[in-house]
Amino acid sequence: MKESHSLHQEAQKSYVVSTYSGEAYRAEAEASMKELCDLVHTMGLDIAGKNIINLKAPHAKFFLGTGKVEEISQEAQELGAECIIFDQDLSPRQQRNLEQFTGLCVIDRQEVILQIFADRASTKEAVLQVTLARLEYSLPRLTRAWTHLSRQRGGTRGTRGEGEKQLEIDRRIAVKRIAKTKEELKKVKSHRETQRKQRRTLPIPTGAIVGYTNSGKSSLLNTLSCADVLVEDKLFATLDPTTKKVLLPGGSEILLTDTVGFIRNLPHDLIEAFTSTLEESVYSDFLVIMLDASDPQVKQQYETTMEVLRDLSCLDRPIVVVFNKIDLCDGDYTHLNQIRDKHPRHVCVSVREGIHMDLLVRAVEEALYERYEERTYSLPVHRFDLLEYVRKHGRILSERYDKDSIEITAQVPPQFLPTLQKFA
Repeated sequence: MKESHSLHQEAQKSYVVSTYSGEAYRAEAEASMKELCDLVHTMGLDIAGKNIINLKAPHAKFFLGTGKVEEISQEAQELGAECIIFDQDLSPRQQRNLEQFTGLCVIDRQEVILQIFADRASTKEAVLQVTLARLEYSLPRLTRAWTHLSRQRGGTRGTRGEGEKQLEIDRRIAVKRIAKTKEELKKVKSHRETQRKQRRTLPIPTGAIVGYTNSGKSSLLNTLSCADVLVEDKLFATLDPTTKKVLLPGGSEILLTDTVGFIRNLPHDLIEAFTSTLEESVYSDFLVIMLDASDPQVKQQYETTMEVLRDLSCLDRPIVVVFNKIDLCDGDYTHLNQIRDKHPRHVCVSVREGIHMDLLVRAVEEALYERYEERTYSLPVHRFDLLEYVRKHGRILSERYDKDSIEITAQVPPQFLPTLQKFA
């Protein structure tokens, strides 16, 4: 199947376009444009120029008016750009019309994100999910690879041009690949679900670090687990879920997972494409929401994160909100007050500088045991193995030693209760 434009080979320079409807939305458009520029740099392209346009309503043919299309086409070519990138999603028809009009490769925000995901996916499941998302995105856009179709004028009844025949062949190949990829994904997901069930039988609670991309999730996991998860100052540095064991101050252990970062206007089919990493949030015992406190758009980032978590139906568990990078805030946290008021369990930290990490770990421990009942047990004095068992997998609130027993008040995960029941 013939592929459409190769972004890396053909478009070393890009021209970025964003729109807004009314001055009240300009600041939001500028923030979204900055984020798109970061995505474009992450993809490996240079930005030759950019343009933010006040657009009352999208046009059906080009998304923009003809005059604006002429303007950005001329400016992009003068700047040596080989690709025009729109911050808004384009329909297949708009994308095709823009490419024909400008003579340049035209892509939208969704295709940029797909390209980054394709470059960074490493596990078998992530690669399959990226492949599926790209195929489903590309299927209605196949005519971009066959621009000569626009010159066809049909033919006699029952006859078809060479391009049309090739297009049908491409479509059949794409549909078959989509079906095959879905089947492969089913097998991989089944295997992963088996692994998850095995993990849930282990006496170790689980947590997921979620939040906006580039907020410091991987750095936090590295710090807490002394691991070496990839850390880059780039969007979507982490695509595959990474789980590490973390030891809490009280001696208990947890499994903590670093997940893919959220982003403004992340298409829902991409959320579906990455359920493997996001499902770690669904099946976790608690959540750690990471936010970049130094970012002026932190409130919008918080709302994006909460919207995705709401879609995943996983806001019913304990949450710790972590405001990271406070070393860049000059001690002024007033812009965080609205979020802090909604989440009594929040911590302001700097993972890079090690500021208030002890408070963060304590907050995680509190969140973990929030839903576990306090119970009192009387253990035989010689059963120190049971005492260590509770200490490792739960939290001991008090200990009292008698001649023949050790009386403890503790909080332990539900899967431990049968083991300790006869000592209750």
